This record gives sequence, C-alpha cells and structure tokens, in this order.
Amino acid sequence: MRARSILQERSLDRDFPLGDTPARMRAPRLPSLFPPSALLAILDVSRKLAAPCDLTELLELILEKGCEVISADRGAIYLYDAAKRELYSRVATGSTTLRFGIDKGIAGQCARRRETIVVDDCYADPLFNPEIDRQTGYRTMCMITVPLVGLDDTLVGVLQMLNAASGRFGPDERYLAELLAAQAAVAIQRTLLLEERLVMLKLQRDLAIARDIQQNVLLRKLPHCPGYSISVFNQPADDTGGDIYDVIRLQDHAESSPLLLVLADAAGHGIGSALSVTEFRAMLHIGLKLSVELETLMVQINQQLIEDLPDNRFITAFLGVLDPATHLITYHAAGQGPLLHYRAAQGDAVWCDASTTPLGMFRELEVEVAPPIRMEPGDMLVLLTDGFYEYQDPAGEFYGKERVSELIHRLRDRPVSEILATLLVEVREFAHYTAQSDDLTALLVKRDA
Repeated sequence: MRARSILQERSLDRDFPLGDTPARMRAPRLPSLFPPSALLAILDVSRKLAAPCDLTELLELILEKGCEVISADRGAIYLYDAAKRELYSRVATGSTTLRFGIDKGIAGQCARRRETIVVDDCYADPLFNPEIDRQTGYRTMCMITVPLVGLDDTLVGVLQMLNAASGRFGPDERYLAELLAAQAAVAIQRTLLLEERLVMLKLQRDLAIARDIQQNVLLRKLPHCPGYSISVFNQPADDTGGDIYDVIRLQDHAESSPLLLVLADAAGHGIGSALSVTEFRAMLHIGLKLSVELETLMVQINQQLIEDLPDNRFITAFLGVLDPATHLITYHAAGQGPLLHYRAAQGDAVWCDASTTPLGMFRELEVEVAPPIRMEPGDMLVLLTDGFYEYQDPAGEFYGKERVSELIHRLRDRPVSEILATLLVEVREFAHYTAQSDDLTALLVKRDA
C-alpha cells in the first residue's frame, strides 16, 4: 500500500473518480511551533513575491524559497494550460521541462482534485513516473505536491517539492508548503496576467507599425488623367488588410500617358494577407521600373508567389492599362472578378469575369489579354473586392452584384467620388451596420461626359 496522505478532498474534474481516497485520508493537525527562522523565511517570501518580476524569475524564487522553508532538496512548478488541460513546467531545479495531461501522474491528480498529496515512498506509489529519474540520474525518495489555486478559485498550477531533509514531509512541512502555495498562486496569476498584457501591447504596437507601413504605400494623391475621374477607397477588416489599390503613370510620365490601374486582394485578411499583397505591389513596381512587359511581369510575379506563399494562399489581381488617347482599357484579371463596365449610352451594366487564374496558385499562368473595354462618355469601370459583394445583413443575405449595378445606374450622373461614398453608406445600411468581416477596397473610373 502506498505511503501517502491526501489532506483535502475537492474534485476539479468528475471524469476521474476519487477511488479509495477516504481510506488514505490523514487527519490534518495544527502545526507545532515553528522556529523564528521559518517564520522569518515565510515573511521574506511574502515580501519578495509581492515585488514585480518576470515569470521565470518568480518561479525560480518560489522554488528557491520553497526548498529553504520546508527543507526540500529540489522542486518543480507546473503551470496549468486550461485550453489543453495540461500541466507544463517553465522552470524546474535540476529537472527537464515537461508537458503532460492532468490525467497523468501525481501532479495531474493533485491538479484534478486540488488536493495536497504527500508521498513517503515514491517508488512504491503506482502513479509515480520514474522516467525523469532515469533520464537525470536523480533518485526521488519522497514528495509533497500542492495545488496552486489563485483568485476566483482559478487553478494556476501545481507546486511539487522533492526529498525532505528529514526523510519525509510531515505535517509541519505540509503546512508551510500550503502557506507558500497560497501566496505563490496569486503572485503567479498576477504575473501571468501582466505577461499576457505585455504580449498584447507589443502585438498592438507591431500591428500599428504594419498598418502605418501598409497605409503609406497607398496613394495619397491620384495622378491626373485628362477626360477621366478616378476615386479609390480602402478599409481593412482588421488592423491590417489583404486588399490594395494603385494607379501608376506609365511611359513618359506626361499627363496624357496611359495609367496602370491595380486592384489586388490576397486570400483572407489580417497580417499574413497584408504581407502577401505588399510583396505583390513591391514586385510590380520594381518590374515596371525595369520596363518589363506587363504579361512577362505577371508570369514572373506568379512564379515568385508560388515559391513564397503557402499552398492555401494566393492573390487575385486586376491590372488594366487605361489609355486616355484611345479610351481603351486593356487588362488582365487574375482571378479578380466580377468587373463592372457601366455603359452610359445604353444604361446597362456589363459584367466581366476573371481572365486568368489567381496569382500564386498554379505554376502555369495563361496571360492572354481579355477583350478591351471601350470607355464612351459617361461610362464607368467599377472595381470592387469581394468584401462589397459578400457584405451580409443579419439574415445572412449578400449585398450582391444586382444592388451594385442598380446603385451605379441610379447615380450615373453624379461625380465618381460621390457615387463611391454613397455605395459605402448603402452597403452598411443594408447590413444594419453589422461588423465588417472582410476588407473593402474600391477603384472607380469614369469618363467625363
């Protein structure tokens, strides 16, 4: 029969029966008078645990003072991961770092039941795992394991002390260990919360920097194009987004030279998508500065994205050249669609699909130019990312293509900037101002009448 006493019966998880616990209960008794040195040590621990420090320093301090106060040879602290229902060690004097479920071993039983467990002969206890002893060459003779319970009855972890100087952990050592654990649990809980907050603040700062970098690459002032009006909009769903727009003057940089119209959308949204679409824009600009033909540039960008992006990532992109002299837009739409060409004279909307596959998806990219779009007076080219079309109302209905074309037709005589502003308002009204779930990016081009 294993020589151990379980001194408190509280069940954390009813999935594990208490078994023969009542037969092994040892009635607690009041501790004998402690020597002044022990009391002073406890007071010193209380003072030091109240001082701010990082988690590693705190855990090392608890173990150091624990060994000193209860005359143990060494110890370990296992923190509780509630999401995974596991215990793990951040620091352990003289032992290796571990992670295991709370259904395992003496520490797991202590965590499940929130009981102080004293084992006088570890190798006689069937729950004791001697593997660490075999790995380290250390011999664990006796052990006391105490639950660390913080504020709001939250399980923080387990404190485990090994090999008492007297050969066993008696009631006095148990009392001191529980007193230390009560103070240590609150100190660890506080430090964990502060650590989580510091991580969150750093993440917020990093996201703010990423957002600033991404926003700075967006045009502050659109290039002038004689006979045309252009309006753009971008609003990420998160701090950073996977959508981007651009308008780039080509050739001799004269006002009458063609413009490259760009609208791109990386799969998903957030920091990963922002990095992907920013890489796309950088490669595009470098290629244009080197005077690479647009079709060749698209193939090269696709090949690089294949190398860089994970299998579940890709970029849809519209690249269209607007020539104000011929009023033609020649374009490639790599997975980007639908595209709306509003014809003012006929009063109708012509929807165009993507002309090739998304970038970064397949090694072979077909880059045949789609039939050009001829812009007559009053015509509009409406480029929207899918965040507009798939914006949902509370019932789950999409805003959709029909509402977009109806709005464009209704506001066809308004300035393009006013049309875009009205579209934003009506999309949000349609959704009853529910939270934006995807990035919104728009590029509207109108030939002046």
